[in-house]
Amino acid sequence: MIRASGVEKSYQGEAVLRGVGLEVRAGEAFGIIGPNGSGKTTLLKLLSGLETADAGEIVLDGRPVGSYKRKELARWLAVLQQDALPPVGFTVREVVEMGRYPFQNWLGEEPGGEAGRIDSVLDCMGLTAFADRPVERLSGGERQRVALAKAMAQRPRVLLLDEPTTYLDIGYQMQLMNLIREWQQGSSLTVVAVLHDLNLAAMYCDRLLLLDGGRPVCVGTPREVLTPARIQDVYGAQATVVRHPTTGAPQMLLEPGAAATTSGKPSSII
Repeated sequence: MIRASGVEKSYQGEAVLRGVGLEVRAGEAFGIIGPNGSGKTTLLKLLSGLETADAGEIVLDGRPVGSYKRKELARWLAVLQQDALPPVGFTVREVVEMGRYPFQNWLGEEPGGEAGRIDSVLDCMGLTAFADRPVERLSGGERQRVALAKAMAQRPRVLLLDEPTTYLDIGYQMQLMNLIREWQQGSSLTVVAVLHDLNLAAMYCDRLLLLDGGRPVCVGTPREVLTPARIQDVYGAQATVVRHPTTGAPQMLLEPGAAATTSGKPSSII
């Protein structure tokens, strides 16, 4: 589905990504994690075609991502960012309808219309009651649901997430990630997510790519990637890793007062 090899990217002579490679399978939930400044968002921009790599190759469904025209690419993938909604002046329904732009002609018309689909998406996201409300009158969690509904209306085969839960409380974080998982599993959607929260990444991703200083550290299942030693090496934090009592996913318990230079062997009870 998505393959990247030898990807390099620099800004003003400073290398941000160096020798990055990955392969995302169709229908997979793939997470990109790493410390601040490790190149996660830059890599997502390259995968989305928003920016061009200085070196290396990024292929979507057998074709270089740069060979797709903008509207053609938008029929393939949607991007959900931290706050991707228009600032003011649009209702919830109008924003969700924007997801159909890649399928409209130059007059802004779509053969057959999609009114029924928009209603279905609003209902699925629990937004029917808010359909005529301006988006600026919504809470942060409600706004992210609208952004996800807009992406759902687009009917992409690939959904790219750029830290979509950063400004949400834990209730809205879980609600958003559960909605994305239900969508993914119900339609074989491929998801590539940049996530700051390692515990969320472990619970919702099939595999993870760990970046550090713009370089790939490892790729594997959450249990393979999120080890106490690696968390200390990359994040400079000591952690105990435990199994989630329901899902079995690894979960990080940070050790208070422990710094990167603290001696002692990291612990795990998995």
